[in-house]
Amino acid sequence: MSSITWDLTPLFENEDMLTGALKTVSSNALSFEKRYKNRLKKLSSDEFNECIKWYESISQSLARIMTYAYLKFAQNSDEGAFLAKITDASKEAEKYLLFFELEFNRLDKKMQDSFIKDAIEYSFYLKSLKEEKPHQLSLNVERILLKKEQVGASAFCRLFDEYFSNMKFNFGGKKISEEEILSFLHSPDRNKRKSAASAFTKELKKHQPLLGYIFNMIKSDLKIECAVRGYKTPEEPRHKDNKISQKSVDALIRATEESFEVAHKYYDKKRELLGLDKLYDYDRYAPLDGDDTLFSYERSQETILKTFKNFSQIFYEIAEKAFNEGWIDVYPKQKKGGGAFSHPATVDIHPYLLLNYTNQRRDLFTLAHEMGHAIHQYLSRKVGHLSSDTPLTTAETASVFCEMLVFDEMKKSADLKTKKAILSSKIEDIFATLYRQINFTTFERAVHAKDNELSLKEFNQLWLSQSSKMFGHSVKLTPNYKIWWSYIPHFIHSPFYCYAYAYAQLLVLALFGLYKSGQMEDFTQKYIEFLSLGGSKSPKEMVAIFGFDIEDEKFWRIGLDEIKKMVDEFKEL
Repeated sequence: MSSITWDLTPLFENEDMLTGALKTVSSNALSFEKRYKNRLKKLSSDEFNECIKWYESISQSLARIMTYAYLKFAQNSDEGAFLAKITDASKEAEKYLLFFELEFNRLDKKMQDSFIKDAIEYSFYLKSLKEEKPHQLSLNVERILLKKEQVGASAFCRLFDEYFSNMKFNFGGKKISEEEILSFLHSPDRNKRKSAASAFTKELKKHQPLLGYIFNMIKSDLKIECAVRGYKTPEEPRHKDNKISQKSVDALIRATEESFEVAHKYYDKKRELLGLDKLYDYDRYAPLDGDDTLFSYERSQETILKTFKNFSQIFYEIAEKAFNEGWIDVYPKQKKGGGAFSHPATVDIHPYLLLNYTNQRRDLFTLAHEMGHAIHQYLSRKVGHLSSDTPLTTAETASVFCEMLVFDEMKKSADLKTKKAILSSKIEDIFATLYRQINFTTFERAVHAKDNELSLKEFNQLWLSQSSKMFGHSVKLTPNYKIWWSYIPHFIHSPFYCYAYAYAQLLVLALFGLYKSGQMEDFTQKYIEFLSLGGSKSPKEMVAIFGFDIEDEKFWRIGLDEIKKMVDEFKEL
């Protein structure tokens, strides 16, 4: 039977069990340090393998503890104090592990290469670790940074989350959540869309000073971190985490911005179909005639299972587990975090998905997106804890691919009217995943390029200047829109995260085109192999499985051409 709330007992049956596990892992971490600190250079390859396996085991245990604490907080912001307490205790244990990566990078190259060669399952992790050497500090400094982490950027992330989970918006005589007020931007009633945008802005504006201050503190914290670690730009740490080059990101942004005209053509056509003189920002998500905006969770579940079964029995079986075994927390509720995510948890458990389902078709695609993440995370368990952490550039691949599978399935049986509505909705999803995320990235670049703290007026001006590139003449941005940068959580939680969505979107469109063409008979098998690699290989190596080269600028245009085809199809319906 399908469940609609999380079952956290696979992680820990209760908080007492977590407390016991925390004591055990803290003891193990201290023992690990006593046994191996200042001794790595004396180890044989077999002894080093034992060492890294123990290191992985302790790291995994800490991740399991933190997963439980974070999921409780995501479900109820009143658990913030509990999360902080567990985080502090986990960081205290983690400090005993810090020496390992630092000491590995102090070994001579010959010994490093020998360990990498013999520790086959950890080879990519260790190679990536070598690349971090220029940015690592002394053990004492690293411990200080670890200790202060909870009162640095992560403290402002917590403040942002707690603030938004408790924020209510007055609309229609009721006080509703962020997810609920934003869902009205998809209403067929233009007055309701306009009123929802105004109500959202009115409440958001009250909190502008705090939200601007939080963003400025995130900006300052990142600037200090980059200066201390020797990064040349504020986005360089993200590119290194993603295992890609600045050059490839710049090529992605250039190619995308050069194709903004595709968005302009789409919005012009939508304005015409809606019978409007002007398309305002609150009209962007207006449904077309034939768009059935009511889409129950049960209907979404049925659609996803059917779609996945047609693609892969493995996809179907994992999704069925997720629905039936308490992996998902489905509906909005008081003090629950906004948005949606799939948390990988640890490789010995299973992922957990958070939704805020509001019974609209877009919720179906959100569910497909997060289920794609969960399948990816579940498949990558086989490479172990240290190698399962997937770079953002490939982490979004499965999620967007699953959205495309569901879209393709729904389009097959739709009549002309519904097909137009579905195609419109999908194009807008792609715009949100590609063009909007590039807007977010260039906005972040502009913010972080400023030496000092920004005023609210400066934030607003930068936001409008970047947004206008995407919308051009086709969408009229209202004065309300200028402050909407302040509710985007990625700017706070993960600076320069957003381009990864665009990266994955174009990669997926290329892969999906290859799948639909039938030119690769064993595509599904290769795709599952691709996902199962997790973070054990570089994105360049992984994408090469399909014959693509992500360093070639022409590669990005494959996906952009697919979007142009979809917009042309929409215009001709």
